[in-house]
This record gives sequence, structure tokens and C-alpha cells, in this order.
Amino acid sequence: MTEEQQNKRPAKQVVQGPSRRDLISLPGLVAIALYLLVLAAVIILGVVTGHYPALFLLLSIAFITASAGLLFLLRWAWALALSAVFLLASYCLWIFSRTHLPPQLVQGLLNLIFFLYMVRPEVRSKLR
Repeated sequence: MTEEQQNKRPAKQVVQGPSRRDLISLPGLVAIALYLLVLAAVIILGVVTGHYPALFLLLSIAFITASAGLLFLLRWAWALALSAVFLLASYCLWIFSRTHLPPQLVQGLLNLIFFLYMVRPEVRSKLR
């Protein structure tokens, strides 16, 4: 190869993690990631004590994965967390409509707020 042909080759692109400024500008994603970790811990504790079936461990794995991915601002983790938050909001509000338990309403509305935060264009534009 001549020197001219070597110069025409594209340089290798190095994939870097999110900058600290991007993550700090989205404190809601950090809160949602921590919320998903708390939910995963509650599920694991419920499985260990026998309140939940062992199959629920798959949910906790999904919550932990989504939480870690959100901290790296990954688009697939955003989609996983968005679906988890939406399904939890739907489930909690459905339970509230059946049993009229106020904690279910609070958790359902909290999940709905998280969902509405995650669909904002400012959040989606920072993901990679």
C-alpha cells in the first residue's frame, strides 16, 4: 500500500462511556436506576423468604440489568426500564382499582411519573 492509500483508511472509533455531564444532567435516570435496584432487592428477599415463586428472580435480573444499562445511558436499557416501569404502573393501578389499597395507588402513580420522565425527548436524545 502506498502512503496515500493508508491515509484514506478511516480511523478506528473508540467507544466511550457516557460523560459525567450527561449523566448529571439526567438525575431522574439515576433515581429510576436506584428504584429498579430496590425493586430487584425486594423481589430477591421475597423469593428467599418464600413469598414469591423462584421464577420471579427473572424479573429481578431484568431490573438489575436495566438499572446498570441506564447508568451507562444505553438505549436498550432505556427500553427495558421503560417497559418495566409501564407494566408496574399498569399492574399497581389495576390492583388499586380492585382492592382500593392506597399504597398501590402511590406506587402506580410513582411508576407513571417515571414513565413520563423517561419518554421526554431530552432523555431520549442523550442515550446511545
